Amino acid sequence: MATAAASRPELVRGLGLAAAIAINVANMIGTGVFLKARVMTCNVGSASLVLIVWVAAGLLALAGTFSYAEVAAMIPEAGGDYVFLRRAYGRFVGFMYGWTCFAVVRSGSQAALAVGFAIFLNVALGGGLDREIASVGALHFNGLMLVALAAIWSVAWISCRPVATGGQAALILTVLKVLLLGGIALGAFALAHGNFGHLAEANVGGRCEGVAPGARGGIAGFGAAMLGALWAYDGWNNVTPLAGEIKDPARNLPRAFFGGMLVVGALYLVVNLSYFYVLSPTAIADVSSTSSVATEVMTRIAGPAAVTLMAAALMLSSFGALHSSVLANSRIPFAMAREGLFFRGLGEASPASRVPVRAIIAQAAWGSVLAISGSYDTLTDSVIFAAWLFYGLSAGSLFVFRHTMPNATRPYRAFGYPVVPAIFILVTIGLIINTFVSTPKLALVGVAVMGAGLPFYWWWSRALPAVTPTSRGSGPGDAGAR
Repeated sequence: MATAAASRPELVRGLGLAAAIAINVANMIGTGVFLKARVMTCNVGSASLVLIVWVAAGLLALAGTFSYAEVAAMIPEAGGDYVFLRRAYGRFVGFMYGWTCFAVVRSGSQAALAVGFAIFLNVALGGGLDREIASVGALHFNGLMLVALAAIWSVAWISCRPVATGGQAALILTVLKVLLLGGIALGAFALAHGNFGHLAEANVGGRCEGVAPGARGGIAGFGAAMLGALWAYDGWNNVTPLAGEIKDPARNLPRAFFGGMLVVGALYLVVNLSYFYVLSPTAIADVSSTSSVATEVMTRIAGPAAVTLMAAALMLSSFGALHSSVLANSRIPFAMAREGLFFRGLGEASPASRVPVRAIIAQAAWGSVLAISGSYDTLTDSVIFAAWLFYGLSAGSLFVFRHTMPNATRPYRAFGYPVVPAIFILVTIGLIINTFVSTPKLALVGVAVMGAGLPFYWWWSRALPAVTPTSRGSGPGDAGAR
């Protein structure tokens, strides 16, 4: 048995700093920065408040990175949050995080990104993917669905290559996305006839199509706008599951967190500033829900070709986010399986590529099921509070480890401890409570999804040894990662 364990292929530390930053940036820059400006303008009413919300949401995410950076640099193992939560609170909490991520949060997000990629390609092709191509029983496949599945499995194939190759792909895609966003902003400032006076204006008479009256103005509107901005920033911790494959993690993990946030925060501010330079808040609020502010801005620059150009831009953004999500989050079921809390076969790394190929394939297969079923939107909406619940618990693990592991080596110590991490946790609690108050049905569906994991936890944990206070903080880790 010892010989078999010793010969088990391990992960390798093949990701440098640039690739680590790119993975976080790529996952944050999806479609939110292109689509959220209209709704946020309707939520808060003025250009200046929209920019304030982007700053506030960025600072909240940055506060989260301070806690994550300390814990990840101290425990740089594959699985990220799963490992932190298991060690801080026990295997049940760790399992519930991993289960929720695999079942809905990450796989559902990947399904949504793949379908989004197909939709944007369809726009660029003038609707050529709408017709039905094949059917299997009650399932009918049109071009959109086949392109979405092709995107999921193409990204899975790339992710099955050595991790350095995946990192290079993430870096290339991220550079293209950053250049794209920068190009939109520079094009708006240089080529459009704008007015910085729009920054002092408010929405007066914009249609605000699809935005509920209760989410316009006041604290409720500001909270709704914050949720939109936080959705656009989501992914700030995406490199965490890859901690076992980062070179020199003590130095590079904190830099990846902070570097990614600074790049994205600056881009989001500049791009939104360019939107308000070209369009007034009323004009932005009047944009159709089937279009985007970015498209309207580009129309002022490129004319009718803007629709095709923006569709191509959104395709690139969706594909890059999909790639970084699949690459990173496949390490969660891998880490769970290695500790006996998931299908054991998923805990094997490929002898050739030294990446968790089986976990990547399983994740792609389940993401494909969600994409085909079309249930990903409802499911991901229902468990968005769960994602923030676990973000708060992971940030809280900083306090646990400061108490239980006071002498552990900490290459980085969280800025502003304990005040800044505490603020992050308190705001997170507020967001969770708001979810149950504002959308109780969706929240209860989310609770049901999490509860569906209980039988699986019982089945897998029954054969594991009892966890004692002294053994909780130990685990197989990534001693073989190098």
